[in-house]
Amino acid sequence: PIVAVTVLVLWLFEKIKNVVDSLFEFIGFAPQNHEFLWLLLAIVVFFSILYILGYLVGTRVASWIESLFRKIPGFETIRDVIGIFNSSKEGENRVLVVAIKGFATEGYNIGLMYSQKESIIKDHYTVTLSMTPIPNGGYMFEVHKDRIFVFEGATFDDNLQYLLSMGVKSMTEVLDVEPKSEKELVPFGKWLETTPKPR
Repeated sequence: PIVAVTVLVLWLFEKIKNVVDSLFEFIGFAPQNHEFLWLLLAIVVFFSILYILGYLVGTRVASWIESLFRKIPGFETIRDVIGIFNSSKEGENRVLVVAIKGFATEGYNIGLMYSQKESIIKDHYTVTLSMTPIPNGGYMFEVHKDRIFVFEGATFDDNLQYLLSMGVKSMTEVLDVEPKSEKELVPFGKWLETTPKPR
């Protein structure tokens, strides 16, 4: 979709440039002698068309174009992932920052839960442990709900900031909170019980 939009914008700009060029020649105005005016007019026409396209996004034309994109393999998945990142609402798409227990004797790993749906293994949920400093890579684990603890109030952006700092900033600095004991953390099972289900 991103490549298609880029190609469309470049094609549109080239067509506008050709139309403006033809218009100038018809009037008898030589664009070579007034390149700045030619460029200025092309930009004005270009942004006017973008404004009209922006208006059309809210109409049926946008849903028709989206139905074309849905035929592209992987479009739905990419759209859902982008929707998760852009979503600020709570519910099914809420990204949780969590600590999971079990990879070290006494330690914890901080990860993300993009979905709170139960895994194929009963009472297990998918937790993604991102790599640093490249947070778009990582590993997915199916973790029992008793080994997952939720950092309430932490967002995807907080976790991203923590990862990009490569440990220079601790999660307490990112969240601006005091360190908590394990007993103060919210177990995921309890979080599930107290959080309303999405409609």
